Amino acid sequence: MNGFNSICVFCGSSARVADVYKTAARDLGTIMGQNAIRLIYGGGHVGLMGIVADATMAAGGQVTGIIPDFLEKIEVGHHHISELIVTDSMHDRKAGMYTRADAFVTLPGGLGSLDETFEVLTWTQLGLSNKPVILVDVDGYWQPFLALVDHVISAGFARPENRDMIHVVKQVSDVLPLLQRLPACPEAGDNSADRL
Repeated sequence: MNGFNSICVFCGSSARVADVYKTAARDLGTIMGQNAIRLIYGGGHVGLMGIVADATMAAGGQVTGIIPDFLEKIEVGHHHISELIVTDSMHDRKAGMYTRADAFVTLPGGLGSLDETFEVLTWTQLGLSNKPVILVDVDGYWQPFLALVDHVISAGFARPENRDMIHVVKQVSDVLPLLQRLPACPEAGDNSADRL
């Protein structure tokens, strides 16, 4: 699909969240599976992570999970997906997700999802990445995040054009149409993460 054959999804691992977030994860996984777009994600079977992976698989899609060894040891890893890669560290996990993804989509999530999203945005700001970053603003979840980014810019700690690095859609059904309007990423599938 326009050069975007795999999407890395950042999302929460908590199951103690509103149904609207669970529905969004299920819908995104279904859409990806139906459109033969490989899901790259953090490898867990819990929370939204497990929901999006299960939905992708159920819709006939392929799923690559990447999980650090310490999380795999406490039995958080999802063993009913296409591929589960165990890494030595969180850094290796993020590098592995980056290398395999053509774009990034962030669903509602916690501190880990914020960390992953900010890191990819930082790589983009530094010119190390040009892969799209999309926030799915389910029920206005990401409005405080966007307000923080605007505050950082207004205070002079980031340039106004940095706001353009963040694509925002209101629902998961808008993700693929947005990607179809964007140019294919020339570095998709390369090893750019090796120099980060």
